[in-house]
Amino acid sequence: MTAPLFHLEPGALDHIGVADVITLAGSEGHHAATVMRLQPGEPVLLSDTVGLRAQGRVRSAGDGQLEVEILSLLQEPRLLPRLVLVQALAKDRRDLQGVESATELGVDAVIPWQAERSVARWKAGREAKKHAEWVAMVRTAAKQTRRTTIPEVRPLHSTSGYLQAIKAAGAEVGVVVLHETDETSLAQAIAALQAGTGQESSGHQLQELHLVVGPEGGISDREIELLTGAGAQIARLGPTVLRSSTAGPAALAAAQLLLGRWDWDTGTGHPEQTA
Repeated sequence: MTAPLFHLEPGALDHIGVADVITLAGSEGHHAATVMRLQPGEPVLLSDTVGLRAQGRVRSAGDGQLEVEILSLLQEPRLLPRLVLVQALAKDRRDLQGVESATELGVDAVIPWQAERSVARWKAGREAKKHAEWVAMVRTAAKQTRRTTIPEVRPLHSTSGYLQAIKAAGAEVGVVVLHETDETSLAQAIAALQAGTGQESSGHQLQELHLVVGPEGGISDREIELLTGAGAQIARLGPTVLRSSTAGPAALAAAQLLLGRWDWDTGTGHPEQTA
């Protein structure tokens, strides 16, 4: 079993070196010392949540905190394109199920989407509370899966707001809309987006790849027309119709494989290539 991972504040490891000792306090320190009862000599992992990870060893434990000796530091590479799940709001918390699984599978950012056919709604005045639920979900899933980084949860977007965002981003963002009636594969859609940037000839690379998942009732024809008009590709995931909680994680896992993210170099523990 891998060592437990504890999240620090961004920047907490910036000036830390091998053999330094750092104090793990607060809620994470309480969980480590009081709940998990970690003892001197046990291995732990520390993360600044934005890419820097430390392997350490408990020097002492008590009073709701740990003293951890740093054994090694690793700056994880920033892989491009960043994978962004645009998850339509869905009833029975299926949207959060999809976000949780996507976090486990390596999503870089999540955009809550108020689609035209979304049954679930974030009521006026409760947007901050609902957004906080999504943030809590990705933080918990990231920690459980020993992720160094915590995915960003962006503000709730309406269809018009999302269209404005991708139009403003221009060629830096590629969008794939998952739709049950299309015959284009995800591989073909991603290849078309990469070709559209001139990636192979110019070396220019997509900064973000958005995977758009609709609600229970599907994405409306009007939304499809608007999204394709903004440059989005439409693709289908296999022969079956997936639920809103399943489509995003399935597409994310497929994209990870298509982009070479899960082809590990056993010598370094990192992907052999970036997309």
